[in-house]
Amino acid sequence: MTETTTGTTPTAERTWGGGTGTPLLEVKDLVKHFPVRSTGVIRRVVGQVQAVDGVSFSVGRGESLGLVGESGCGKSTTGRLITRLLDPTSGEVRFEGTDIGSLSPRKMLPFRREIQIIFQDPYSSLNPRHTVGSIIGTPLRVHNIVPKKDVLSRVQELLEVVGLNPEHYNRYPGEFSGGQRQRIGIARALAVRPKLIVADEPVSALDVSIQAQVVNLLADLQKEFGISFVFIAHDLAIVRHFCPKIAVMYLGKIVEVADRERLYTQPHHPYTQALLSAVPDVGQAAVGGRRERIRLFGDVPSPIDPPSGCRFRTRCWKAQDICASQEPPLRTLVGGHQVACHFAAPPSAADAQASQAAVAAAVDGDGEVPLGR
Repeated sequence: MTETTTGTTPTAERTWGGGTGTPLLEVKDLVKHFPVRSTGVIRRVVGQVQAVDGVSFSVGRGESLGLVGESGCGKSTTGRLITRLLDPTSGEVRFEGTDIGSLSPRKMLPFRREIQIIFQDPYSSLNPRHTVGSIIGTPLRVHNIVPKKDVLSRVQELLEVVGLNPEHYNRYPGEFSGGQRQRIGIARALAVRPKLIVADEPVSALDVSIQAQVVNLLADLQKEFGISFVFIAHDLAIVRHFCPKIAVMYLGKIVEVADRERLYTQPHHPYTQALLSAVPDVGQAAVGGRRERIRLFGDVPSPIDPPSGCRFRTRCWKAQDICASQEPPLRTLVGGHQVACHFAAPPSAADAQASQAAVAAAVDGDGEVPLGR
């Protein structure tokens, strides 16, 4: 992906992970709109749910990109578009230089082996009527990874890799805990030796202690096999631990991209600042005091009818007239930090005060917060 910096800095070919050269995955202007149809005998299209609207990023070989944002921002839809579980409305999904977004199912089959997904729910993503051996062995047989006589031994090897008992291949998913089921899902994804794994909220349904085990397992597997990850999550602490590069989504668009240290210490977009202010700071609590919370008024606008200009302006304490008339481009700042905001700046104590004043001003006489400006 060609990234153009501001000013007179020349353009350079780079990946979000910081490396140079051709990235493994390139997503350019990716769009997915779901039609909304009327009820009745003749069902007409009356609107479009703009789930993903112009998303661009890239991932290098052996690197990880974190994709974060609140529920409904389009993270999971983006992951399903990358794996072609959904067909894009427009845009490009290039894997090793090939645009897989428009391939037929037959031509897409070889890429199914290269791109795998770990689903969010470890309970519904495994067929309860199939044994673990059948679940993990099916992709081995479909893609002819190993001879038929070696499938069982390969399944047992994969179970051992993810920390499960190899002798449990003949058990059913209902006989395992949530963390163990997620490990089975990871083993299934690893079975075809993929180059890219989309991890869609892989630990959100697990206990905290199990979350750490699964994340550490994924990190070890990445080091051992050189797998690239698109790690989708809303837990900012886990994303910071796993991903050196992070993209923040809001209402179908990416609003900020930066390396984890810069993003967590110097977020420039108001939405990113509000997200991070809501994360408990254990270190600060240990020395006394608390972080100033940035509070947002109103609800997330509907993706069927998003606001004009900047989509975050209806909840932003910095919003001005230009935010309603002009959509801010994703500008590149110092160090490759990218942000889509007309008034991007590092956080300050005044931001918390301004957000609280905006909330107070938005509360009507009944003490209720309206849905936006």
